[in-house]
Amino acid sequence: MNPIEPRLDVRAGGWYREQDCLLQDFLAVLQHSPDDDRLTFAAGTVDHVPLYDCRELTSVLEDVSGRMDLQAEWARVLKTGAGVLVLKRMCADTAPVDEATKVFESLIQEEREAGGTAADHFATAGANDRIWNAQEKLCLRAPDVFARYFANLPLRAVAEAWLGPNFQMTSQVNVVRPGGQAQQAHRDYHLGFQTVSEAERYPAHVHTMSPFLTLQGAIAHIDMPLESGPTKLLPYSQRYAEGYLAWRRQDFRDYFETSYVQLPLEKGDALFFNPALFHAAGSNRTASVQRMVNLLQISSAYGRAMESLNRTKMCEVLYPVLLDLVRTAAFTTEEVDAVIASSAEGYPFPTNLDKDSPHGGLAPASQQELLRRALAEDWAQDTFVAALREQVHRRTA
Repeated sequence: MNPIEPRLDVRAGGWYREQDCLLQDFLAVLQHSPDDDRLTFAAGTVDHVPLYDCRELTSVLEDVSGRMDLQAEWARVLKTGAGVLVLKRMCADTAPVDEATKVFESLIQEEREAGGTAADHFATAGANDRIWNAQEKLCLRAPDVFARYFANLPLRAVAEAWLGPNFQMTSQVNVVRPGGQAQQAHRDYHLGFQTVSEAERYPAHVHTMSPFLTLQGAIAHIDMPLESGPTKLLPYSQRYAEGYLAWRRQDFRDYFETSYVQLPLEKGDALFFNPALFHAAGSNRTASVQRMVNLLQISSAYGRAMESLNRTKMCEVLYPVLLDLVRTAAFTTEEVDAVIASSAEGYPFPTNLDKDSPHGGLAPASQQELLRRALAEDWAQDTFVAALREQVHRRTA
């Protein structure tokens, strides 16, 4: 049996069971393979984790063939390689990062003053600062900052490398204060957010499918030395097919704590990983570093995102910003498309096909297609808003 290929447990008729998870099987799939070192575009590796310098990838990303080769390499790393990669200087211009940080800090302060305490999946509520639905909140509060932040070609390329086009971008800001404690090892959405008994109800092939519906990412908003607690990672652990049942087991968590790796990040760097990778936020052992990251949860068009965003409202406030950028040629077409990909809905379904019938194709126009058409034809703001709301009306049952 190839250790990196999912295995069906014939004893359970194609279902995995927590009681069958064996640490020795887990250790077998963590073994480094010579194929893992065959990286064409990486600037180097640290603890088996590939690092890519985005300054050196500009020409590759601008060339269709070269970009596809790079994306194939990223997909291989995420699927059967280390399961994690770092894009150094993904935000080459850190000014939008700093501006977004100010917006996030103001949102945190407002939410504190309003008496809200955001719950956390894997930490005690109130232990950290967290902004849920930071994607929509940043867009509505500062659409110009949002546009410059997400006009990011490497970000769009890595999302499409794992998920294909029409992905759904969501984000949650997390701030871990000095003294903030580490999380326990876990896997992420979808099956990672199920109890063991719930996850056991899904057949083995769904355990294989789940990681392909989400890409996890984190953009560093400050320099993050090791003592500040960047994410703890266990390379290759996404290969263990039964991992959605095993990550709560103490023997697996004990092994994680003796074997994880951490990578320091600089402001503007980004970390991306397979959601099936065993990982956990680290302890902030500094006296003064407020570790802020924008946690990106990027979903396949074919899956359900964890958060609900009002993408219609986001398009309305973004449109005049994008229209000005197009008119003044301040952004390239690719940069505008990157912003659209991180805001508007790219998939035309579900819809009401009685009212929203396809014309000249297999599907009606998506929100992204409408936004691109409006920009290309230089529509006025009220014309675009009217067309956008009419599209929403057609799609509503």
